[in-house]
Amino acid sequence: MGEKGVDAFLSRHKKVGLDTMVFIYHLEDHPRYVPLTQRIFEALEAGENRGVTSVIALLELLVRPKVEGREEVAREYLHLLTTYPNLAILAIDVGVAEIAAELRAKYGVRTPDALQLAAAVQAGATGFITNDRRLEAVKELEIGVLDDFLG
Repeated sequence: MGEKGVDAFLSRHKKVGLDTMVFIYHLEDHPRYVPLTQRIFEALEAGENRGVTSVIALLELLVRPKVEGREEVAREYLHLLTTYPNLAILAIDVGVAEIAAELRAKYGVRTPDALQLAAAVQAGATGFITNDRRLEAVKELEIGVLDDFLG
């Protein structure tokens, strides 16, 4: 399926939520997933889709470079995410927290996942791309799992 699978998902969802690992796989050039993440970011850059994530993704993405003392890499990641075309990074506000609480109560998802999903819901996304199968239970968004796109 590969890129065709991700293209089909993107064609159904003009606004998509992006989980942290989408950014990690892309920025760290993961050999298995970069063909998929490349297509996702090309679609955002071209304006075919709009992406949304929360500050949780930014936090999670910056931790490893900071632990490893790679401050320049952390700054590059921060700059890239905050300036990428058609990508919104949502703050965690009362509305997002309330939606996240509902998702945790209904599906038992972990707090960081609930906040990521809630940010996507709050922003009006209809799909959410992840590689975490535990999120497939969530029905408020269509969950796209990167491994499934690979076929």
